[in-house]
Amino acid sequence: MHSKPPIHANAPELDGSHYDAIVIGAGAAGMMCAALAGQRGRRVLLIDHAEKLAEKIRISGGGRCNFTNRRVEPGNFLSRNAHFARSALARFTSTDFIDMVDRHGIAWHEREHGQLFCDESAQDIIAMLRTECEWGGVDWAMPCAVDAVRAIDADATRFELDTARGRVRCESLVIATGGLSIPKIGATPFGYRIAEQFGLEIVPPRPALVPLTLAPETLERFKPLAGASLDVVAHCDGGRFREAMLVTHRGLSGPVILQVSSYWQQQAYVDAPWQPVSVDLLPGLDVRAWLAERANEKALLANLLADVLPRRFAHAWCALYGWERPLNRFAPAELDAVAEALCDWHIAPSGTQGYAKAEVTLGGVDTRALSSKTMEARVVPGLFFIGEVVDVTGRLGGFNFQWAWSSGHAAAQFV
Repeated sequence: MHSKPPIHANAPELDGSHYDAIVIGAGAAGMMCAALAGQRGRRVLLIDHAEKLAEKIRISGGGRCNFTNRRVEPGNFLSRNAHFARSALARFTSTDFIDMVDRHGIAWHEREHGQLFCDESAQDIIAMLRTECEWGGVDWAMPCAVDAVRAIDADATRFELDTARGRVRCESLVIATGGLSIPKIGATPFGYRIAEQFGLEIVPPRPALVPLTLAPETLERFKPLAGASLDVVAHCDGGRFREAMLVTHRGLSGPVILQVSSYWQQQAYVDAPWQPVSVDLLPGLDVRAWLAERANEKALLANLLADVLPRRFAHAWCALYGWERPLNRFAPAELDAVAEALCDWHIAPSGTQGYAKAEVTLGGVDTRALSSKTMEARVVPGLFFIGEVVDVTGRLGGFNFQWAWSSGHAAAQFV
């Protein structure tokens, strides 16, 4: 796709303007909503404080944007209201977004677990959304800070905004400002502040899809394991995944840990002891039978495990437990303990690497305050919340982008 001129090159004069809808936040959800609302014939203004457009799309998927997933269903999302996302996801599906991508001639490919990526660059998705906005006649104000939002009641105009480019009014206001993840590209709590200003509850935000950290004393013990990468099953609080795990100098990372981190984090919302992360180091293997068959061998346990685990990890892991001896010197009860540790290795994280390393934000605007059909606040007519700012968090693999497309589409039909 051809590059487009800077958005600020033809930005309108805002002071005193009136729009049918204003969308704050020109990310995935915001551009989708603005484009589709404009194509419905609504006069739309899209505002963003950032200098660069859609940086989160640009850096996603290693620069190729994992834009959706073949296997989207409500169970792929976390929320205090598990059913909230169902309506929007059903009305604008991954197939619908793929059709849009195809219409724009963007080449893409499918990877494991149903993940879809651009063949060339995430910039193709950004350019596609800009083109859709052009087709909808959307006005842009970027970069442009919003200093204040007020509710008014004058001839069906409901909101007035003070911006860096003047005062502007609208009938519908859409908040698509995202969460707190990756602050270096402009994440702010703006959306939460607007929600609270209008009396909506916030599910306390937490970093999600994020590496987990370990306490200093645990890190010291795990130091010999650092750098090891292996295929495991990890589970915690209802989430269960099989992918790669990486032991780092700060704790645990890799796709399987990012996945399970959201489930570990959601335990903050209930008054109960936190469960550890459980790891099956040898998924698909009947470890007890495998060890029993070799119980009389003179080989070191670590050498045996090196046949099915990375050698350095196998030796360091056995040293961690003091199991540095031949198999024939383990009592049956000890071999049971080895099998238990291999199949259900409990690791208690101390925290996460925070929003700087988090791909998304858990929590957000409480969905009980919103209509699942329209994304509109139940007690504030004309105020909509879409995308990551809402308490809907997808798994790793394109699900969060699909929530952006689906929630943006839902609001666009009603603004």
